[in-house]
Amino acid sequence: MACSYKHFFILQIILGSSSVHRQKVLSEMGYNFTVMTADIDERSIRKEKPEELVVALAEAKAEAIIPKLPIGHFQKDAEASVLVTCDQVVVFEGTIREKPSSKEEARQFIKDYSGGSAATVSSVLVTNLRTGFRKGDLDKVEIYFHAIPDQVIDNLIEEEMILNVAGGLITEHPLMLPYIKQVVGTMDSVMGLPKALTERLIVEAL
Repeated sequence: MACSYKHFFILQIILGSSSVHRQKVLSEMGYNFTVMTADIDERSIRKEKPEELVVALAEAKAEAIIPKLPIGHFQKDAEASVLVTCDQVVVFEGTIREKPSSKEEARQFIKDYSGGSAATVSSVLVTNLRTGFRKGDLDKVEIYFHAIPDQVIDNLIEEEMILNVAGGLITEHPLMLPYIKQVVGTMDSVMGLPKALTERLIVEAL
């Protein structure tokens, strides 16, 4: 839902993510934004706990993007400018899952979810580009699945987009939706950008 402060000044947002799902969610929130990518080696950053890993990756993305901003980029026209960086992992039976490294791994991921459950852990970090102030937080969602037929898994694998999402988990996909038994949390969080959390962090960072 749009907040009233949007109507009082020009807010420039840079989304530090190439994810079409995050872009869709941010658009649904009523924001205009530009997109920049960090282009970091995410697998070079390792943490034992999923919460620590997603926070570290969101911070690393911000650190990589800010130096690439042209001088004055975040001052022209806008009265306030923020950078939003995010990360997400899937946790299955206590194990962190990032983007599948192959179709074979993606297939195994989905087979594991069939008839079971998994969780997403997402981080959002908002950086005020004028002041340097940062505010971040986490959101977690639990997803429970019906049994997923092998043919559905095959079709998902063939589309290959599954290789670009954490844990190969694309719950919003039309092929997957019928096999979602329950979501404890919000679908926007599963898509990588929890709306309520992002809105709160933007307000707190300004």
